[in-house]
Amino acid sequence: RAGLTLSADLALPKVLPAPAVVTRTPYGKTGERQSKRAAVFASAGYASVYADVRGRGDSDGTFQPYRNDGPDGAEVIAWVAAQDWCTGDVATYGASYGGRIQWLTALEHPPALRAMVCLVTPSDPFVEIPTGLPTPMHINWHRFVDGRVPQFRDDVDWMAVYRHRPLLTMDEAAGFVSPNWRAELRHRTLDEWWEPVRYQHRIGEIDVPVLHVSGWYDDEQIGTPANFAAMAAAGRAGQRLLMGPWGHAVNTTRVLGEVDFGQDALIDLDAYVLAFLDEHVKGIQPEPPPAPVRIFVMGASEWRDEQTWPPEGARSTVFHLSSSGHANSRFGDGRLVPSPVTGEQPPDEWTHDPGRPVPFITDESSAQIGGPDDYHGIESRGDVLVFTSDPLAQPLEIIGPVKLIAHVGTSAADTDIMAKLIDVHPGDFAQRLCDGMVRLRYRGGFDRERPVTPGETYEVEIPMWDTCVRLPAGHRLRIEIASSAFPKYDVNLGTGADMITETAGVLASNRLWHTPSRPSRLILN
Repeated sequence: RAGLTLSADLALPKVLPAPAVVTRTPYGKTGERQSKRAAVFASAGYASVYADVRGRGDSDGTFQPYRNDGPDGAEVIAWVAAQDWCTGDVATYGASYGGRIQWLTALEHPPALRAMVCLVTPSDPFVEIPTGLPTPMHINWHRFVDGRVPQFRDDVDWMAVYRHRPLLTMDEAAGFVSPNWRAELRHRTLDEWWEPVRYQHRIGEIDVPVLHVSGWYDDEQIGTPANFAAMAAAGRAGQRLLMGPWGHAVNTTRVLGEVDFGQDALIDLDAYVLAFLDEHVKGIQPEPPPAPVRIFVMGASEWRDEQTWPPEGARSTVFHLSSSGHANSRFGDGRLVPSPVTGEQPPDEWTHDPGRPVPFITDESSAQIGGPDDYHGIESRGDVLVFTSDPLAQPLEIIGPVKLIAHVGTSAADTDIMAKLIDVHPGDFAQRLCDGMVRLRYRGGFDRERPVTPGETYEVEIPMWDTCVRLPAGHRLRIEIASSAFPKYDVNLGTGADMITETAGVLASNRLWHTPSRPSRLILN
């Protein structure tokens, strides 16, 4: 339609015509991993079509992330379905970028599309990264996809790049100029510019069986359970959710950081995918029928089948934040208690210094942002509030979404509130489970920026994503609260000014209330 040629590699099974599986990627259609994937599909009786997206690899055009991928994907599916080696039945498969563009393609309603396999799929803009800006680590990705082939990134001091100000020229600090990075920065509210790359607000328009796959430590996890739940709520048949103890590279290792999830952590994912495709593309009914939801329970090291997400029977459990106003660090008096606070308590205060942000543990050269890391050392900082429960008298399962309701204020014109859920093991290993944040200027949504009045109190809800874990008796539950998580998010300079051009920050004196009239609380399933 655009007068461009898109390039694809084709692997055919022995028996033709055959149904086809289309994978579209910005990371190159050639390579050992791609060849192995094509062989898996071809050996199972599917034609494998591995295609470079527009402007990448051997495909014509200019690469603009996600902006043309819906219409382009629909055209690729129509072309594949019309070939004499294809039965006219097409499925799609892809991870990360290749997962999200399947949803954009499905919104075009290609008639030949029979099923989708979406792995580690990003959510809509501003959902995954609620700062109004791409994460600093996203510049690493933009460098990787700069040009037509993947770029090596080992020659860059990434931590120095992430500290660069202003944000608008962070690409230059990384040694290149990225029009795509700068365009994203310039659109800091959910305006019409974002419409071609969004899909979750229209997900009810899609009626296709989908296998949703991710891991509890996938840095883009939030999109997968949300998409499954939305499709199930819309009554769409053929939805299946698979969540393992994995990072963004699903089903590749049983060990993340210092945690070994056991011998059952890895599965035969190819067999799982092929059974799903056989059912919804070839019409081969599995015996017995699989459960709609299959989840790995961390801490118990077991897989569990469920009918819904969150599971039926899960109940909301509330823990309340409490202190005498000295919850600073793990040496403070912050407590996480099951009963509401009954008397007045002084607020907890901490100072956010933009020049000394609270670290978020990650590999600065990696696109994987965080895992089950030990925050014991970071919790000794005075600008981190720590609220810890008593040792559990019996095991506690947390299965589903987590959120924090916080009553906060600041002396600055803007600030961030970060919350992290921690499993404290005997011996004080402080394992991150999940986290979330809110930037106060976006406390009412991303349609516009809302001024922050210094000294005023705001109630904010912080989605902390989903988790699935069993805490044994003797473990403790903990909440950390801070105003930075660097380099996962850009550091809020506190001025309330233009975030992409400002270079200097101010100290922010921040407060957290936990009283009967302003109860700050953790809500679990």
